[in-house]
Amino acid sequence: MTAPAPLQHLPPDELEGVGEDTWLDVIHKMEEVYSKLVSDEVELEDKNAQLEQSQQFIFSLLSAMSDVLIACNQDGLIEETNAALCALVGRSEQALRGTPVLDLLADAQSVERWQLAKYHAASHEVAVVEINLFDALGQAVPVDMNCTPRHNSNGRQVGCVLVGRPLGELKRAYHQLREAHEALKLAQQQLLHSEKMASLGRLVAGVAHELNNPISFVLGNVHVLKRYGTRLTRYLQAIHQLDLSAPVQALRGELRIDHLLDDLPSLMEGTLEGAKRTADIVNGLKRFSTAGQEKVTEVELNAVVERAIHWIQKGTSPRFEIRWVRGADCFVNGNAGELLQVMMNLIQNASDAASSGAAKAPLLFISLERDPQSVHLRFADNGPGIAPEHLSRIFDPFFTTKSVGQGTGLGLSISYGIVEQHGGHLTCINLPQGGTLFTLSLPLRQSS
Repeated sequence: MTAPAPLQHLPPDELEGVGEDTWLDVIHKMEEVYSKLVSDEVELEDKNAQLEQSQQFIFSLLSAMSDVLIACNQDGLIEETNAALCALVGRSEQALRGTPVLDLLADAQSVERWQLAKYHAASHEVAVVEINLFDALGQAVPVDMNCTPRHNSNGRQVGCVLVGRPLGELKRAYHQLREAHEALKLAQQQLLHSEKMASLGRLVAGVAHELNNPISFVLGNVHVLKRYGTRLTRYLQAIHQLDLSAPVQALRGELRIDHLLDDLPSLMEGTLEGAKRTADIVNGLKRFSTAGQEKVTEVELNAVVERAIHWIQKGTSPRFEIRWVRGADCFVNGNAGELLQVMMNLIQNASDAASSGAAKAPLLFISLERDPQSVHLRFADNGPGIAPEHLSRIFDPFFTTKSVGQGTGLGLSISYGIVEQHGGHLTCINLPQGGTLFTLSLPLRQSS
């Protein structure tokens, strides 16, 4: 801005009739106006700088937002976006500005939801909608949007603002949260299981000690009784060869002495078998607290199955029918006593389950199949099956579906551990026609 010309430079004819004071006032006013103009220009420059800083701040906020943003006018034309939306749809901000929001929507359902959101915004309401947008590859991406009305400085509505986040990110976050929750649950279950096993280990030590002593007495006494029985048999046979009187002969028949002598060896063997079975159960409990290796030998499975059937049928209802056909010899490496324990437990459980329904006779099918590497024993009963919510827990220690006093919840858990120690696996499913199928799979013994 240039200063006014000095008074002495004005032409003489223009100064005629004007006083010097008047001209001094004019010059003074012009100087005030000039100063005001300079002050306004400085203030304007400060305001421009502040406005530029505000615009830069808003731009940085929009660029830093991870949520997508769309600001549109009343006609649905895009006026402002952010970097997140540009990256999602693969278009620049300049290309998006002035584009209808409808061009970004991937399907008719999203169009309807957008129209409904605009209606709510026109009613000064906030709407939450899920719409599908085209991404940079032309694929539909679900986005959870908040639609908010936008007003100018006079309070008049001039459009709406859409802010949202692609649901893929939310799903990934939810998936990570769920994985963390499942890991925490698993850690808690493992902690509880470890505590149970520690308690069981202490319990088993006392139980094993208490049971082993009477078992030893039974075994020792039975062996002595076998020797006594052999001697008594020889003696009675010698007596029977004599010419006995009629009353003695009648007493011999009445007391069924001959039948007693014939049955005595079988009773002794049964008592020995029961005592050994009890000892095997105690050893099975010990495996929960110790990791000792049992003696491994060659075991023929058909013989083990038949032995288990023989002993279970002695103590079950005569209505319980077991259908089993012996196959070709099938050998595995393992402990015969432990495998017998597993099969007796499976057969006994099948008897208990099948006998719980009085409508039909209890029945168990046992089959043996083999492939080049493994053998599969299947135990299928005709009982009511296992509740679906219990199937995943059927092999857990202390879990049982039987009534109080009918089961400890350890039989299947012990059996599961024995099978795993033999390199196999034990599974359980419900049959479509009803009943339960247990499958015992073991690796075959490979001939050298």
